[in-house]
Formats: sequence, structure tokens, C-alpha cells
Amino acid sequence: MEFPITDLLSREQCTQWIVEHFHPNGFGCKHCGATLEQARKFRTTYRSQLTVYRCRRCDQTYNLYTGTLLEQHHLRPEQVVLFLRGILKGESSKTLAAELSLSYKTVLTLRHQFQDRAQQLQPDDPLPDAETETDEMFQNAGEKRNRAL
Repeated sequence: MEFPITDLLSREQCTQWIVEHFHPNGFGCKHCGATLEQARKFRTTYRSQLTVYRCRRCDQTYNLYTGTLLEQHHLRPEQVVLFLRGILKGESSKTLAAELSLSYKTVLTLRHQFQDRAQQLQPDDPLPDAETETDEMFQNAGEKRNRAL
């Protein structure tokens, strides 16, 4: 039995969470830098139910996902929050696709894009401490091998 978990979340709270985490400098026009107050509501998308704004300064359109990895993906805000939660929890792409009513290919593609971006943001500096604990190094050691008899 599949449980529609996306129905449990508030669209407004998910939208606010996305604005806070994906647009830390403020949500506005990515083309000219105008604020949201300098735009008008243009339309609402059908699948994702996102509001599309038209900037009054440069006449370009943008939405909540413009300038992010989610651009050109038709995900509802609830799906985005649960997708990111699932990635961070280590859930499989197949499970996420079923829970969020998305295709496996979409989930896998987005997961790889987010993981690549996270890898790019990792510092290149070595760790300051010279010692490493054993459980830090061998956390997943042996999990994929056959068990010894």
C-alpha cells in the first residue's frame, strides 16, 4: 500500500522553506535583481502549482525554482522538501520515486545533480587533526560482501 505522504505537508510552509534555503539572499528576479515586490503574478503552472512572476523592470519571467537545480522540473514544493529529506536519510531512488509519485529517471537524475553540486562545495583542505577513528574510516566496510561462514 502506498501512502500519499505529500498530502501531509503544507504547500505554504514548503514554499517558505525552499525560499529560505535556495534563495538565502532573497527571492526575486535572477535577470536584473529586482525584488519580488517589483514583480506581478503572471500565471500559475499546472503541474507544480508554482506562481510565475513577471518582473516589471526587465519583463522577464521567473518562479521559485529559477536559478536552482530544480529549474525546468515540474515538482510541487512538497515533493521537493520530501525528496531532499529522502536523499539525506539515504532512501533509495526507487522508494523516493514511489512515495513522491515521480518517475525513477527523474529522481535518479535529480539525485545525481544534487550530489554533484554537494561534491563541488566540499572543501579541498585536509582535515586539521592527524588522527582518525576506526569507525569513521570503516563505517560501511564489508556490507556488500558475502558474510563469512
